Amino acid sequence: MDRLNELLQELGISKVRLAKYLGVSRQMVYNYLELDDINKWPKEKKILLYKLLDIEDGEDGTIKAIKVTTDYLMAVESRLNQGVKSASDMESYFDLKGLNKEEQNLLIDLTYLVKEKLLDDNKKEENYYAIEYLYHMLQSIDNVPEIKYIFGYMSKTTGFTNPEDYKFNEDKQFIFEGILYSALTLYNNGGASRSKLAESHKRFVQEIEQKNEEKLSRTQQLNTIKVQALKELGYTEINEANAQEVIEKIAEIESRKV
Repeated sequence: MDRLNELLQELGISKVRLAKYLGVSRQMVYNYLELDDINKWPKEKKILLYKLLDIEDGEDGTIKAIKVTTDYLMAVESRLNQGVKSASDMESYFDLKGLNKEEQNLLIDLTYLVKEKLLDDNKKEENYYAIEYLYHMLQSIDNVPEIKYIFGYMSKTTGFTNPEDYKFNEDKQFIFEGILYSALTLYNNGGASRSKLAESHKRFVQEIEQKNEEKLSRTQQLNTIKVQALKELGYTEINEANAQEVIEKIAEIESRKV
């Protein structure tokens, strides 16, 4: 693997371009290159690398014997460009307009990483639900600032971010991280148990159920008011032509109840 890393440097192949060629995130390329044996790579990714370097499958030792000549470098560059172009074709399905280069790379890396997790047969179902929860968190991030603090905390504890780096409200993020650290320390050291936390978890469930009931009640209330507004205006449905009038009537009906 040391020779492979050296060869990629000699060929001038960056981790970003190799990631696009292999159809994975940059982080996954780093993970691959840290392995001690190329046979530990996913088979399809290993085959793609062999194709790029013009090596027959099974000729692992050939990597050590490769001599980089001008012709070889140009041939690899041509295959790499074609592979990256194919990857770029997939990226064209995304509307990247309005995003700078750094934001585009982040979106593409995130997409590749999610795909990798969903294709992992060993944890397919588990990864699906984890990503679904992540999706729910991203949907709620504007209304629940603590979600950003959770992301920041996890980024710091896994070594991606300096622990003294604060991207959001520093005071609130600092306090939240301290509380979360204390809670996770208790959890990881065995200081918590299901029996000890049963009552707390019960209150947690009850609070969520109450919020859901209030949300359902509000939805039903709005539907009732909408029906009343349509009836008073003589309409059977809301459409583009009457939407503003119906909204104003709904506001009027709600003001009567104040």
